[in-house]
Amino acid sequence: MAIANGSRTAVDKLAVLGWKALDVLYPPHCPFCGNLTKAGICGQCRQSLPYIMEPRCMKCGKPIKREDEEYCRDCARMRRGYDQGRSVWTHTGSVPHAIYQFKFHNKRYHAKLFAGEMVRLYGDWIGRCGIEAVVPVPLHSSRRRKRGFNQAELLARELGRRMQIPVYARAVFRIRNTRPQKQLDGRERQENLKGAFAVSKRWNCPKSVLLVDDIYTTGSTIHRIAGLLKKAGVQKVYFMTISIGQDK
Repeated sequence: MAIANGSRTAVDKLAVLGWKALDVLYPPHCPFCGNLTKAGICGQCRQSLPYIMEPRCMKCGKPIKREDEEYCRDCARMRRGYDQGRSVWTHTGSVPHAIYQFKFHNKRYHAKLFAGEMVRLYGDWIGRCGIEAVVPVPLHSSRRRKRGFNQAELLARELGRRMQIPVYARAVFRIRNTRPQKQLDGRERQENLKGAFAVSKRWNCPKSVLLVDDIYTTGSTIHRIAGLLKKAGVQKVYFMTISIGQDK
């Protein structure tokens, strides 16, 4: 359910106060090397991080090797349910460790930094896409209870706040607690996700949606949810993640 316009300002103010409190309790450290820094990402890491540059796949945004190619290997041979996507870094170097800490070691305050990088790099792209709603990829309720939060929702809420786009955290929900995708190959991932998600019938679907998640590996999850959103009436589905795998 969306936050009503009249109360969104109050919620945003509370969110800002919450982040300030976290800054006091947890002085900002670079999530990649752990050094104390007010800049969020230390200068040395910022220079060495695998930011995604051109040329990139016109579909998933994954970096590709040749400028005369339009799509990565996966997108060239597979039809995608989404329209286009962007990620901040490739899933290499110190990036996997930073995301792991964010997800499994309660470093939820890293959402502020990750979402900030998303907006810094792709705020204009989000604007051009005409995004009307931000939707996080959901966790199953049992997994959310165990972890204490959904990292995709933290990212989505901070991204939506910065871009002033409403966030619909309950628009898509996970029906079935599936096996972790990282344990499966491409075909198994598709089978694993069958019947795993549903779109709320109470949600008035907008024309253009931005899905938010932490990692894009094969794209199976984003593809599956995008297809459901379009069946529900959404015309355009885009995605944004912290990291993405490399072209094979």
